[in-house]
Amino acid sequence: MVNILITSAGRRVELVQQFIKARNSKKLSGRIICADMSDLAPALYFADISYSIPKISDPMYISKLLEICQKEKVDIVIPTIDTELSILSDSVKLFQSIGTDVLISSKETIKITENKMETFKFFKSIDINTPDSVGKEMKYEGEYPCFIKPVSGSSSVNVFKAKNEQELKFFKYYIGDYIIQKFVDGDEFTIDVFCDFEGNPIYITPRIRISTRSGEVNKTKIYYDQHLMDSVFKILKALKPKGPLTIQTIKDNVDGRYYFIEINARFGGGSPLSMMAGANSAEVLYDLINGEKFTYESYAAKKDLMFVRFDQSIALETETNGRYEKIKSSHI
Repeated sequence: MVNILITSAGRRVELVQQFIKARNSKKLSGRIICADMSDLAPALYFADISYSIPKISDPMYISKLLEICQKEKVDIVIPTIDTELSILSDSVKLFQSIGTDVLISSKETIKITENKMETFKFFKSIDINTPDSVGKEMKYEGEYPCFIKPVSGSSSVNVFKAKNEQELKFFKYYIGDYIIQKFVDGDEFTIDVFCDFEGNPIYITPRIRISTRSGEVNKTKIYYDQHLMDSVFKILKALKPKGPLTIQTIKDNVDGRYYFIEINARFGGGSPLSMMAGANSAEVLYDLINGEKFTYESYAAKKDLMFVRFDQSIALETETNGRYEKIKSSHI
């Protein structure tokens, strides 16, 4: 039996479904448990069991997760948003003391990935192409347009293209703690990575981002390029991540080079698409928990496979205990 807890589950319905599918295909017992601070988080209604938890900033956040893990005999916790990574990385030993692992990279890796200025310095330190960047304490003397974004953030929230110095000045004031990056015009790519618990890559799946909405991809295609893969291997060798990693890069229309801009030490919003394409990290995780070993599987995902995503709705009705229940009848 393997019980998995997905935290900050939010809208990650596809991720939940992939883990349920993986469990069922392997004919394993165990539950997929989801937790979120909102009772209306859609993913809660696709899990086997769901819990409401405090905000990540709440002092009781970790205590509540530990309580759930003990009650449900959770084998592994899977965080899904950047803001919880740091606090969870500080608490790994607490979880391990009750027999629960956390699918999270080292504190050093989290420090690099949670701060875009640290990510920029990391790329430079291992000779990976990355757009020239300056932080809040430095004067921007580059060309326009340029990008300005929060130094810590995700899902393209408060990311702006400043066309001139006046716009940049406004966005600086609006964002507060920012990083300014040279504008690179070209196709954007997401690379879904999954490594074993020692940081050895099992799957590397690049996808071209054809269309996005609110920072998350809604049209994408599996794409392989050896130059891109070589750079990713170089990044992984230096970071040695545990489990999932999502890397963002842009292929410059002018010089044809890849410029790496961001790393997230978690499953990206589009990672279930790579699982559907053949790089099934959900199935592999079950095997890793059971002690199996894997080697890197090149081109596991089907090349050129296209994905288009769409919204769906579920109907909820209020139960006597005040919680919501998904309506299963076919007339709605």
